Amino acid sequence: MMFSAAEWAALALSLKVSLCASLFSLPFAIVIAWVLARTRFWGKSIVSALVHLPLVLPPVVTGYGLLFLFGRQGAIGSFLETHFGLILAFRWTGAALAAAIMGFPLMVRVIQLAIEALDPKLEEAAKTLGAGWGARFLLIVLPLIAPGILAGGILGFAKAMGEFGATITFVANIPGQTQTLPSAIYAFLQVPGGEGSALRLVMLSVIVALGAVFISDWLGRQVANRIREK
Repeated sequence: MMFSAAEWAALALSLKVSLCASLFSLPFAIVIAWVLARTRFWGKSIVSALVHLPLVLPPVVTGYGLLFLFGRQGAIGSFLETHFGLILAFRWTGAALAAAIMGFPLMVRVIQLAIEALDPKLEEAAKTLGAGWGARFLLIVLPLIAPGILAGGILGFAKAMGEFGATITFVANIPGQTQTLPSAIYAFLQVPGGEGSALRLVMLSVIVALGAVFISDWLGRQVANRIREK
């Protein structure tokens, strides 16, 4: 199966955007998941709702919000451009931001479940032995929730690979610059004779999605088996 230069460019950009989006958002997802799983504070339900909001909002609405805030005339976008020379709107970096925001709730949810499944008595035992919070987190919590973190990261990566609505609203569909796999499929379907290219890209998307689901399912079983052994 031969791919054209435009198809390879869309695939390469999707991989770059998805990898950057998942790696950038993963540390924040771990922190938020920990806060939601192990702390109590006023407004916790509001924080949880805001985190999961991209899952229920139409992606176009999320994309418009990103354009409003991070566009060159937006409050955050103009600040970033003026002080750091960073432009997100209609750039691949903006596509990575949109993909990260859309995949963030999935990552948080998976990691939160892994933390909630962890027996707090393990941390309490380590605390009685003199281990500080940092040592407990690095030596006990992190290794035990590592499969959950990996699963969350993979789901976030897969979500980023399939993101379309927010991305095309925020960064448009510029070939070679912001045209990811979903955007390329849409573009090929709009022109006569583009069905073959669209079909090849659809097959690639299905392979990536299935691979992510299988790996996430396998990691989930590993988490369950590890918990049962405790």
